Amino acid sequence: MHNFQRDLLFLLHDVARLMRIDADKRARAQGMTRAQWGILIWLERQPGISQKELSELLEVEPITVARQIDRLEGSGMVERRPDPRDRRIWRLHLLPPALAAMEDINLQRADMTRIVATGIDRPTLETMTEALLRMKATLTLDAHSTRREAV
Repeated sequence: MHNFQRDLLFLLHDVARLMRIDADKRARAQGMTRAQWGILIWLERQPGISQKELSELLEVEPITVARQIDRLEGSGMVERRPDPRDRRIWRLHLLPPALAAMEDINLQRADMTRIVATGIDRPTLETMTEALLRMKATLTLDAHSTRREAV
């Protein structure tokens, strides 16, 4: 009989679920949502990204991102700026109040990382990271080839 508790796919899913639960609690304590955290993190990494590009990265519908951006814009954290080449596109940028929120988000993420890495030595963490990157690359390549075949 297969030991489901050592099943790689089950473990990846369960660890990700538990991390989402923890991130939800931490974001709520900050008066935000995990989705808003994700948006701010992406905007810090890729300033000027469009709402459409952001929705693709987050794997949600564009209207979902638009609503979250509305809330973040209302709180003074995000600004929509017109694209200089295409007036239909809005480019997203962080505003100064988001920078203070990002400091707390980064502290929370560091604490989450510390907790999940407790008892795991540095070489093992590096091996895990490399393995996850390889898995992600394989799945990304597979997803793109599947999409091309469907066309």
